[in-house]
Amino acid sequence: MFEDISKVLLITDMDGTFLPASKKPGEKSLKAIAEFQKKGGLFSIATGRALQAAQQYFGAFNVNCPIIMCNGGMVYDINEKRQISDVYVPAFTKEIVRQILADNPEIGCEVLTLDGVYVPQMNETEAQHNVICKVEPILCTLDEIPDNWYKVLFAYDPDKMDKLISYVESKNWQGVDFVRSAKEYYEILPQNISKGAGLEAMRSLCGMQDNTFVAVGDYNNDIEMLKAADIGVCPSNAVQEVKDICDIVLDVSCEEDAIATVIDIIYSRVK
Repeated sequence: MFEDISKVLLITDMDGTFLPASKKPGEKSLKAIAEFQKKGGLFSIATGRALQAAQQYFGAFNVNCPIIMCNGGMVYDINEKRQISDVYVPAFTKEIVRQILADNPEIGCEVLTLDGVYVPQMNETEAQHNVICKVEPILCTLDEIPDNWYKVLFAYDPDKMDKLISYVESKNWQGVDFVRSAKEYYEILPQNISKGAGLEAMRSLCGMQDNTFVAVGDYNNDIEMLKAADIGVCPSNAVQEVKDICDIVLDVSCEEDAIATVIDIIYSRVK
């Protein structure tokens, strides 16, 4: 599995895995990634963020293979600046969102498309999310948002999120998937789309069937990717559901350059 480091692809979640609370990648991890790539390894990211929210980091480190965006809705070639794979939520998602917002006027909401982050309902948590991601939200009505939505994100006080989730589950909406991506975020994704589906799309569409995928993540929206990878790894700060399915649970957190530790583990297994 680790006979050739040039066939090893390390793919990591961003927030809570690669990025600590400061949202600045650790210097130890950045140096380790650069050395890993110098030795021939491939490094990529898999994130729920929109392209606009992720690209701010690409000056700090190099990505030398395609990336997964929007929790699996897009596989993107950053060097050629083109989508390799796109999956959108169905058109009826708009009516689901309309009802959720009408019945829950205190939650924030954003819709991700290729060209922007649209916000039909703002709250403090959503505003903070825009600041963290360094995106300029497009404030508008639902009907003003263009077609081809990758995902919908709801932002809410973590202490009240269970109430929103219970509300959604009571509606039993079909044809889309709902996933919690952080304590304060709950999302609508295309059915059967996840970071795991994005990883499998990378394997097939990019001719990477012979590569060894080492995936790292910390939250529920990473679970399918960690299962789909050849080796799933999580930092010590991961939620228990993630720890339960990982091959390796690190004894360091995202605050302690977890990615550098993963790269050391890869080196120890290369023959």
